[in-house]
Amino acid sequence: MANKPSIPKGTRDFGPVEMAKRNYIFDTIKEVYALYGFQQIETPAMETLQTLMGKYGEEGDKLLFKILNSGDFTSKLSDGELTERNPLRLAARLCEKGLRYDLTVPFARYVVMHRDELQLPFKRYQIQPVWRADRPQKGRYREFYQCDADVVGSDSLLNEVELMQIVDTVFTRFGINVCIKINNRKILTGLAETIGEADKIVDITVAIDKLDKIGLDNVNEELRANGISDEAIAKLQPIMSLTGTNDEKLDVIADVLRDSETGLKGVQETRFILDTLKSCGLKNSMELDLTLARGLNYYTGAIFEVKALDTPMGSITGGGRYDNLTGIFGMPGLSGVGISFGADRIYDVLNTLDLYPKEAISTTQLLFINFGEKETAYCMPVVSQARKAGIRTEIFPDSAKMKKQMAYANAKHIPFVALAGENEMNEGKYTLKDMETGEQRLVTAQELIEHIS
Repeated sequence: MANKPSIPKGTRDFGPVEMAKRNYIFDTIKEVYALYGFQQIETPAMETLQTLMGKYGEEGDKLLFKILNSGDFTSKLSDGELTERNPLRLAARLCEKGLRYDLTVPFARYVVMHRDELQLPFKRYQIQPVWRADRPQKGRYREFYQCDADVVGSDSLLNEVELMQIVDTVFTRFGINVCIKINNRKILTGLAETIGEADKIVDITVAIDKLDKIGLDNVNEELRANGISDEAIAKLQPIMSLTGTNDEKLDVIADVLRDSETGLKGVQETRFILDTLKSCGLKNSMELDLTLARGLNYYTGAIFEVKALDTPMGSITGGGRYDNLTGIFGMPGLSGVGISFGADRIYDVLNTLDLYPKEAISTTQLLFINFGEKETAYCMPVVSQARKAGIRTEIFPDSAKMKKQMAYANAKHIPFVALAGENEMNEGKYTLKDMETGEQRLVTAQELIEHIS
């Protein structure tokens, strides 16, 4: 007996219903991106390791899926290299390519390669899978999709404003109530300067970014373990537990950072974004959260994170401003700002809250029952008319028993079934059955199409 086939750990199959739901998510995000003038690009699943390596830190490099060179890939290796069994050195000799780890580095490579063709500012979006050789666990996969949008070549804070409008519009269309959290890395840098720990900015931001997960006491312990003085930790406490309106928080933090030019610049930028958004009629709340740090150290300005309010879930969207995206490829000074929707987490939230519209996940709308050749020939013209009218229509291919054909309709959640036997054909009509209510009515072809449309 043949072995049952399987798929690699950390990957998934998606059936028709799951794909309908995922396409609803992707299509909604694409439509909103397009509303704001973003253009779609795609990059290869494979990039050269020269492009990928060294961009994600030592741990990230270990999570890259590397692709063996084709042909006799061991021919250039010495016996010593083989017996040494050094995985990093062997990978460097045996592999020239790898699967992309994210969409950001390929985008930076794309901008540098195509800079003479691009009109700046360049507004791009990209929805493609990425791969990470991570340990699979609940909610963490080795293959997953990212839905990124970035604006490069502009320092204007209006880009941040637009991205927040995009976030608000997308989640309003999904029907998910969210809180959009905002902070600024310049504020965090100013805080580190003010408490006398400027050289520990990374340790401070990484620790306070965990406040929601591990609590204040554990954050303080982590800060202490990283060599932050008790005096500096004490100065951070009011900031980590700051309350009030966004304006009140900004006033307090501006006073704390009055001697930090960098910190005050962050306050000014944040105030502009929040004040501009007040006139934009957002449906969801914006909250200044000074504990929001985002672990990625390349953010240099505004940072964002989105949390669903009606179900427990981690961040479902994030992003921020960065000053040197393309510097890693020898093109310094190109500022940008971007966001990324977490499609897999949004999928889970929509499932949990049962927010998928029926029309988004239904496939066939109308099934014609097959009673035989004569009846099928009678139905075929209206099958074509229904499809031309935009109705997703099937005719059962075999003249099977009625029970089997109705079971097929039920299994596929097809809302309408049309039947035409001898009586209907004599009258030039069709029996249309509503599968949800069980109601049947005798209709003309035109009435049938109008009713379903």
